[in-house]
Amino acid sequence: MHHEWRRGEFTISTDPGRLDLAAIHAFLSQSYWARGIPLETVARSIEHSLPLGLYHGERQIGFARWITDRSTFAYLGDVYVLEGYRGRGLGKWLTEVAVEHPEIQGQRRWVLLTRDAHELYRRLGFTPLARPERYMERHWPDVYGPAAPPPAAR
Repeated sequence: MHHEWRRGEFTISTDPGRLDLAAIHAFLSQSYWARGIPLETVARSIEHSLPLGLYHGERQIGFARWITDRSTFAYLGDVYVLEGYRGRGLGKWLTEVAVEHPEIQGQRRWVLLTRDAHELYRRLGFTPLARPERYMERHWPDVYGPAAPPPAAR
């Protein structure tokens, strides 16, 4: 079931059929967190997520996605609004809609990573990790670049 929210001339939709994969890839492949990401990887990541597209008319101007098992855990990622649309509260609205999404409610843990939007997410109830010493990761920051390890090494 797809959901839709409207605010004036802007729409947020969870319909994957509306997503402009080329536009999402164009932004993500230049972002600080996914620089160089292949189009096929973006497509696969969306296929296995709960996506939210932000639209001005029919043009996609923003995106966010929940990576979730739809039961216990959700990770909010790939959140963006195109530069020309920033400063209008659209990023705040997109993240508010994301955290209010009915399929995310009742899950035990939500997490996200951000370099510079801590205040935005803090207002939505996100806090620094309560027990950071319990978290571990395997991280390949250049996975999409020329120095990326071969797939078997990941």
